[in-house]
Amino acid sequence: MARVDKELEEFRQIMSVPSSFDEGFSWTSLLGAVFVAALMVPGAIYMGLLAGAAEIGAASQWVTVILLVEIAKRAQRHLKRSEVFVLFFMASAAMGMPFSGLLWNQFFINSDAAAVSGIADQLPRWFAPPRDSLSYGDRSFFHPDWLPVIGMVIFGSFFGRLANMVLGYGLFRLTSDVERLPFPMAPVGAMGVMAMAEDVEAGDGRRPEEAWHWRVFAIGGAIGLAFGCVYLLLPTLSGALTGRSVQIFPIPFSDFTPVTGRYLPAFATGIAWDFGNVIAGMVMPFFGMVGSFIGLLVTLVANPILYQCQILRSWKYGDDTVQTLFKNNVDFYFSFQIGIAVAIAVVGIVQVVRSLVQARAAASANRAGGGPPPGRGDIRLWIVGVCYLVVTVAYIGVSAALLRWHHGTWTPPGNPNGIRNVILVLTFLGFVYTPLISYVTARLEGMVGQVVEIPMIREATLILSGYHGVACWFLPIPLANYGQMTVFYRQCELTGTRFTSIWKTELVLYPVILIGSIFFMNFIWGLDKVPSGAYPYAEKMWELNAMNQSIMYSSTLGQYSIFEQAFNWRYLGAGSVFGLLLFSGLWAGGAPIMLTYGVVRGLGQNLPHAIIPQFIGALIGRYYFQKRLGLKWRQYIPVVAAGFACGMGLITTLGVGITFLHKAVISLPY
Repeated sequence: MARVDKELEEFRQIMSVPSSFDEGFSWTSLLGAVFVAALMVPGAIYMGLLAGAAEIGAASQWVTVILLVEIAKRAQRHLKRSEVFVLFFMASAAMGMPFSGLLWNQFFINSDAAAVSGIADQLPRWFAPPRDSLSYGDRSFFHPDWLPVIGMVIFGSFFGRLANMVLGYGLFRLTSDVERLPFPMAPVGAMGVMAMAEDVEAGDGRRPEEAWHWRVFAIGGAIGLAFGCVYLLLPTLSGALTGRSVQIFPIPFSDFTPVTGRYLPAFATGIAWDFGNVIAGMVMPFFGMVGSFIGLLVTLVANPILYQCQILRSWKYGDDTVQTLFKNNVDFYFSFQIGIAVAIAVVGIVQVVRSLVQARAAASANRAGGGPPPGRGDIRLWIVGVCYLVVTVAYIGVSAALLRWHHGTWTPPGNPNGIRNVILVLTFLGFVYTPLISYVTARLEGMVGQVVEIPMIREATLILSGYHGVACWFLPIPLANYGQMTVFYRQCELTGTRFTSIWKTELVLYPVILIGSIFFMNFIWGLDKVPSGAYPYAEKMWELNAMNQSIMYSSTLGQYSIFEQAFNWRYLGAGSVFGLLLFSGLWAGGAPIMLTYGVVRGLGQNLPHAIIPQFIGALIGRYYFQKRLGLKWRQYIPVVAAGFACGMGLITTLGVGITFLHKAVISLPY
């Protein structure tokens, strides 16, 4: 008999699929997306550089919906659930910012990490112009040298969105309609959308303002406004108006590592002050947060021991968080984490195989024909197959052409079979690996709300291809996991939205997103160097990211590189064994599924400073609010989180607007 995870059952009971579906797309609602593209996108870019904050992205969705809901009220019209869902999707899609990577590209090619690793002069022209390009001095993307980069962004974003939408739909049809999987995590996101669906509450005979959705959302919004004033608005305005940023809570975190290193060698300590971490801890499954905290404690004990054993040999007293994480990554965790990821992939595949057998045995009892419900806006499955074929062939063909252009020949000197081998690798990834991993992930999302990835598959295949150079890392590789999109379609179904509404929205929005994204990226780059002292998060974290990425890019140079130093088969094997023992032990002991994945997350070398506030939030939610409110807490907290994001985003958008106005003023010489 299959084990029932009680925590996942809580999520399954939050919402059910409605009996009818409505069209949610309208040309009027498109104005909301234009509003987001014009006002919220530049704010999101700026705050991402300043504090790494993601709240403004969520806020854009809420601001758009609230604005149009108020307009609808004054027109004596209530928005349907489907219209609200499409508005959220529009706002989210408008925040996609396909050209956001251009700022990173111009930084990476000129970074110390790229120069030291020997890859700066080998980066292809479709990634960034050569370092002697005049565009870097002008700080402008509207330069002929950037045309190949812009063209590749347009190509990748178009085919990526097309494949994600269509192939994700095909997997949803298979896992939801045929196999009847429950998708336990989908209601978490759908409940936030339902908070604004006034017609749901109107059915109770109450005014929408009297419903709990509005009260709970307002509480979260007030918290977000208050905290946002101190955490983000004050530094933004002080930096813009006085030239010196005043930070009561350090951004992005307080770093204690140079001090605590005397007692905890090779362990990064600090605290991230963003209150959103506490809210996130309440939203996420409790045992997942407990597992993350346990993993952090294990790392706290293990790192000093590994340092004493000369495994974490590069760390020196006085290193800060960024230096500690990078050195630990090179010495041990790069390979160890690959091993843990291998264990996760093995366990995930075993779970899928087991559930497939169980589902097949119960299929005749649980399935009524396996067809989609009427009125949902479905399309024929052969369209999905044709789309998959076209997208994959396009990726492979363009990649071959780019390599030919970069080397000037199909058989580069010293690497005659390199391009051919890369094309074979892309064919394997596109026609074998991608459909397999997408289906496995779709099933795991449907069963337990988890994603499975076979680690380093792109890296391993490109290294084994024997290609020499770094251009292969920047190709449009047909490698994706479309299974994660099934949760979105489940949310669409739970809100009673026809799928055709989403597809129309995507088609109309795409040109708006492209135009808005490139203009705002160019504007922000023109304000100041990126990164610089004006953007503390980017200044602190981008160099770490550049160093970590250079490890992998250097692996195909055909010479000794930092990759050889970081990759160790023994540590990889140790990680795999540790991961399998961890999963087996917790499974045998009856531990919740989320606890296991949480421990793995806590063991990672991602920034650890957010885990403690998230764990505090989980404790408060579990032992105070959930005891008082019961299952309703699971309905309330996503709405609180949405309100908090909205409040944070609104107050920081105000600061960003003032900053833009201040920096856009042109000083005349007389």
